[in-house]
Parts: sequence; structure tokens; C-alpha cells
Amino acid sequence: MKTRAVRLYGKKDLRLEEFELPAIKDDEILAKVVCDSICMSSYKAASQGADHKRVPDDVHENPIIIGHEFAGELLEVGSKWASKFKAGDKFSIQPALYYENGPVGVLSAPGYSYRYIGGDATYVVIPNEVMEQDCLLIYNGEGYYPASLAEPLSCVIGAMHANYHTTPGSYVHTMEIVPDGKMAILAGVGPMGLAAINFVLHREEIKPSLLVVTDIDQNRLDRAASIYTVEFAASRGIDLRYVNTGKMENPVEELKTIAGGTGYDDVFVFAPVKSVIEQGDQILGFDGCLNFFAGPDNPKFTAEMNFYNVHYAYTHVVGTSGGNNDDMKEALDIMGKGLDPAGLVTHIGGLDAVADTTNNLPNISGGKKLIYTHIEMPLTAISDFEKLGEKDELFKNLAEICKCHKGLWSVEAETYLLENHPTINK
Repeated sequence: MKTRAVRLYGKKDLRLEEFELPAIKDDEILAKVVCDSICMSSYKAASQGADHKRVPDDVHENPIIIGHEFAGELLEVGSKWASKFKAGDKFSIQPALYYENGPVGVLSAPGYSYRYIGGDATYVVIPNEVMEQDCLLIYNGEGYYPASLAEPLSCVIGAMHANYHTTPGSYVHTMEIVPDGKMAILAGVGPMGLAAINFVLHREEIKPSLLVVTDIDQNRLDRAASIYTVEFAASRGIDLRYVNTGKMENPVEELKTIAGGTGYDDVFVFAPVKSVIEQGDQILGFDGCLNFFAGPDNPKFTAEMNFYNVHYAYTHVVGTSGGNNDDMKEALDIMGKGLDPAGLVTHIGGLDAVADTTNNLPNISGGKKLIYTHIEMPLTAISDFEKLGEKDELFKNLAEICKCHKGLWSVEAETYLLENHPTINK
């Protein structure tokens, strides 16, 4: 079967090409990709090329398909897996395989390391190791984009699980955030911060009593507050505050005042900014845990922290990167129970938009850029649909659908796009 895919050949060298996929083996699965969410990690892979730890050294000769936050439909299942999967199943993939015999060893991952599987393609061959590692996950919910966004959601789920605390007199680590504790999410209204807010507000068991979300961009704070409202948080027993630290004379003291003067049990830092990390350290309470979520580009990136508090106030520091299989399953499960990740999505595009979008991702404002791989469409902000709709019936109808969903993407909008876009490749 022929596929169209965006392949990486080297630094900033992404090419949209059509080529033949090999026939599947008995231990492989042929799948149709419907959508892929472009991640900053893909930008890093494209920028670094073969220097990236997950990209093969011979990528210039054997290019890989980019994209790792994808969802679609299984088309043909090899005999080895026929008892577990079937044609027609909708799927999501956990890309962090940790498979020792992959193209780059244990760090091999779809979207970084493989020639015939990645999110920015029309059709892919899922290799045996994905199923062997239990990383092919069936999605039973509506639409496709929620399954595509399960991977970024799993990252914040993993972060919550990775925090830890102790009991005075004991060095036994209790994993997780503090139940009914005080939590701060700093630089928290980018795509991943929004995912974290959404998850915290929808968790059934462990959740904070106070959630403070900070940023210095008031427009982004206002958008977050309109999607994940203070009123909804209150209905879940959470006191949610959106705070612009750029307007504070003394952010540390004022943030600690919001927490009752004692500091925060759990602080998550969602930007690799020295001052934000140090602010997070300074607002921790006794036995507080700082989670540095944001991955820096600079391998020599540093920030100061108070080691007096490490010794006497039991300060803990963790860093998380990605979720595991259990986190992905939890993401898919909680979305099946009502969590909609649409608030992360600000732009829609087709396969032809992938290369430029990926290479320029840091310069494109907004949240997640969602790609539908069977259409051709420039990357388009959802907020521009109405203006475009003055001359284009498709965008006019999409704008009306999004307006009915608080200005957000939705299963209804996705279905309309896939049924009516003039370039749709069925």
C-alpha cells in the first residue's frame, strides 16, 4: 500500500513524500492514521536530526516518519495479534517503547526512530515491538483527536504520580501529590499546563483543595479561565485561582499568602525558565515537592535552589518526561468518563502543513496544532474560522460548530471536517 508521510532526513530537513509500505508480516499491523498532534519534542527531533538521542544515525539514508501523538484505525492485523486486535479498532499508541532491540536501542520510539510508523502519515505499519510492549492501546471513545491527545495527557498524569512526600520520622516515600493539599502550576497555561489543569479538575480520588495557576500573559490566563472555570473547579471541591505574576510586586510572598502563608505541597514548573524554577522552590512548604516538567534545550541549563530547605524543610525535587503505559491507559479511561482535551487545541491543519509547522513550532502562538493526515489544509487557527467563513462554506460551518462548543474543537467539528473537506483522502 502507498502512504504519504512527512519524513525526517536531517536537521530541519522534513519532506512530504509518497512511497510504498512493505507488506505486513504475521507479527505486524497495517493501520490508517487519522490525526496527529504536533509536539515540541518533534520540533527538537527535527532541529537536532541525527544528533537527537531517539533519531537513528543513518536517518539521511533511511528517513523516519515524524510525529508521535497520533490516533487512527487498524486495517489489517497479522495472525500473531489476531486474537487481541481486529480491523476497525480505533487506536492510540504509547510511543516510549523502552525496547532494547529498536533502531536506536532502548530509546526507540514511533515518530522518532522508525521508517514505516509515525503520526504524520496516511498509513503506517505497526511493528511487533509496539504490541509486545503493550503500547498499542484500543480507544473506545468518540472521535479520534482525544486518542491523539492521550499521549500529552499521559505526561501530566505521570508527573502527578511521580511527586512524593514523607511522614515526619520516616524516610518512606509516599508517591503522589498531597490529597486535599495546596498545588501551584507555574507558567501553566501553555498546552501542557492546560492538560494538567484539566486532569486535576477531573480526577475522582486524589486532588488538591487549592490550585493556583500562574503565567505572565493575561490573554492566555483569560482563555484558560474561560475553558476550565473557577465555578467548575468549585463544584469539584477545588479553590482554583488564575494569577498573573507579572503584575505582582513580590510574586513569592503574594503566592505564599494565597496559600495561607505556609507554602505549597506540590509545585509544577511548566517552562524551562530559571526565574520560574527558583520561584517554585521559594514557594514550597515543608515537605514540598517541586516537579520540573519542562524539558530545556540547553544541556547545561541550571537554576539555584535553597539547600538549607532541602536539609531542614524536606524539600523534594523530581523531573518527569513522558508517561508510561499505565498513564496512557488512565488518560484514555478518564477521557471515556468525560474529560475532553479540546481546550489544548488552537490550530487545525492538513498533512501538507506539517513540515513548516514542526520546524517553526516555537514561533507559532497558541496551543496544540492538530493535523488531519488525509486532508490538505494550511495550519489554521480556530479563531480564524469565522473570518475565513465569509468566503468559504466549510469554514463558515466549522466556525458555527465551534461556537456551539465554547469556541473549541469537538468531535462534531472533527466529523464535519472529515466528511466535507474537499481534499479528503478516504
